[in-house]
Amino acid sequence: MPEFFLHTFSTLSHGLVGYIVPFLFVLTIVVFFHELGHFLVARWAGVKVLTFSLGFGPELAGFNDRHGTRWKISAIPLGGYVKFFGDDSEASTPSTEKLATMTAEEREGSFHHKTVGKRAAIVVAGPVANFILGALIFAGMALYYGKPSTIARVDGIVADSAAAAAGFKVGDVILEIDGSPIQSFADMQRVVGSSAGSKLAFRVKRGGEVVSFNATPALKEVKDPFGNAHRIGVLGIEHKAQTGEATSVPVGVVESLRIGVEQVWYIISSTFKFLGSLFVGTGNPGEVSGVLGIAKLSGQAASAGFQFVVNLCAILSVSIGLLNLFPIPLLDGGHLMFYGAEVLRGRPLSERTQEVGFRIGLGLVLMLMVFATYNDILKLAGS
Repeated sequence: MPEFFLHTFSTLSHGLVGYIVPFLFVLTIVVFFHELGHFLVARWAGVKVLTFSLGFGPELAGFNDRHGTRWKISAIPLGGYVKFFGDDSEASTPSTEKLATMTAEEREGSFHHKTVGKRAAIVVAGPVANFILGALIFAGMALYYGKPSTIARVDGIVADSAAAAAGFKVGDVILEIDGSPIQSFADMQRVVGSSAGSKLAFRVKRGGEVVSFNATPALKEVKDPFGNAHRIGVLGIEHKAQTGEATSVPVGVVESLRIGVEQVWYIISSTFKFLGSLFVGTGNPGEVSGVLGIAKLSGQAASAGFQFVVNLCAILSVSIGLLNLFPIPLLDGGHLMFYGAEVLRGRPLSERTQEVGFRIGLGLVLMLMVFATYNDILKLAGS
């Protein structure tokens, strides 16, 4: 047992040195755009913004803009917040006593005196900004590098694999999966990889005809170029690039934006697939990663090249935006849930109810963080 902890400590101390800078670079960009979404819509709605902070805790540096907003960088760089006039805390919890004693002029700039619609727009603007950032990054990469064009052709079939059982044959070209067009081998891998254990309907071109049949990807653990293990769906289809075969084709601005939006939707749908698999017991809870796991990925991406860091930034931006929309008090989705209850009741929930809700939300978030960090430590110790 002592050897396990010594190995774990050694791995963390050596690894994190190379992970911290790229991790903070990626996280700061994602957090900045998230909070900027809240900030811009709040300004549009006439809410006075007191603080725009990157990080938590004591202030390291900052300045006041002409509107009276304090822009600052704080000591703990693991998030950020925008504090509005009328907020009692960084989590945007209200104080009934303070709100009741505001003057008419103060209420004009108070977040909690705005209509439910405006408050909801301010809250949802953070996650939406993350989705937009992700889509723009993916679009920019498609515009610069082009989109994959390697044809989804079957050049080989692994014996006793899901592809062999389904009836695939060498030379087949995959046209559609579950009704969605497949334009490249990468498209096919992406769909199959997130569909382990799910029956998929394939349409393939075989010679001069089109045939249809079903196949169920098998769950398999594979390692990426950095040695990280992932459990994904595989069919057992092999592809070999032929001489002169293009691996990517240029795209225009409109096409690149479409690709960016599709990538964002893919991350969202894949996340819900994974959560669904956890709910029914077929998913692997060990795949859940936290701060240490993201830091490790950031370092690995940085070692592979700037484009990998940018790609990770887009993925993380979409993931954080989606996570914030979950109906958990303390997160943006929790605020939206309270606003929904306010619309149904015709009045806000009591301060006590909201306080209890935020405490429950804090407990859930902390438990998730502990669980994710535990997974990260096990992975780092085993690397």
